[in-house]
Amino acid sequence: MKGLVVKNTGSWYTVRTDNGYDIESKIKGNFRLRGIRTTNPVAVGDRVEIEENSEGTAFITAIEDRKNYIIRRASNLSKQAHIIAANVDQAMLIVTVNYPITTTVFIDRFLATAEAYRVPVKLVFNKIDRYGSEDKEYLQGLIQLYTTIGYPCSMLSAEGGDGLDELKADLKGKITVLSGHSGVGKSTIINKLIPGISLRTGDISEYHNKGMHTTTFSEMVALPEGGYLIDTPGIKGFGTIDMEEAEISHYFPEIFKISAGCRFNNCSHRHEPGCAVLKAVSEHYISESRYRSYLSILEDKEESKYREEY
Repeated sequence: MKGLVVKNTGSWYTVRTDNGYDIESKIKGNFRLRGIRTTNPVAVGDRVEIEENSEGTAFITAIEDRKNYIIRRASNLSKQAHIIAANVDQAMLIVTVNYPITTTVFIDRFLATAEAYRVPVKLVFNKIDRYGSEDKEYLQGLIQLYTTIGYPCSMLSAEGGDGLDELKADLKGKITVLSGHSGVGKSTIINKLIPGISLRTGDISEYHNKGMHTTTFSEMVALPEGGYLIDTPGIKGFGTIDMEEAEISHYFPEIFKISAGCRFNNCSHRHEPGCAVLKAVSEHYISESRYRSYLSILEDKEESKYREEY
């Protein structure tokens, strides 16, 4: 029997079968994906095969090939990966320039990973109703930066409702994974989009200006206008994994484009003579923040770790 994984609560997975009913399922034996060491070999969005048992539950016996997925390093110093969601049409990274702060390094790591696994991303800047003049100026700078590179951006006040209609239109008929730090408003957004779902929303720690986790598992929920949202737990850091050093620049579209002018084919864009990328950074054709993010992922490869503040 085949079905779709719609919820992951740790060791149990809710599978919605092709004939429309949900069954709680576990992985059979030591079933693992070939070639990927993951904390969760099955992810929300996976198409799976299951075998029902006499207890009214089922075993997952196989996973169909994925068209894409979003993955990150599971934890600091860990060489394992955590798959956030699979088989999605797009990802929406919810960003807040304050309350809490989302760093450009975090944004860029998410975007680079999405590029590597062929997932289109839109940046949604939430809590625009809370920002003062400095925050608004910074917000406009970020939107100009990322739209110039080619990433669609939109502004949203989930609490006030501004921008919700545009968001609904972008989500209609698609499978979308929502991601971002804890506290950026993912649960509030879903509560506005799906009346009656009543997801728990969390507070921001005033001392640290960071969100506190409210979603503890991933779940796929149907949208009234058609399509699905995959709600995911808030992410503190976004460690990259399974990236070859020579390929990292490919996942920064503007760096990849300009690197065609480098003197050496294997240029790392750090110190080589005749590097078109270093020249473009010095002349502000490539933003310094994006270049720093590129370097930080190179450091991941060298040190096999990432820093949680990313």
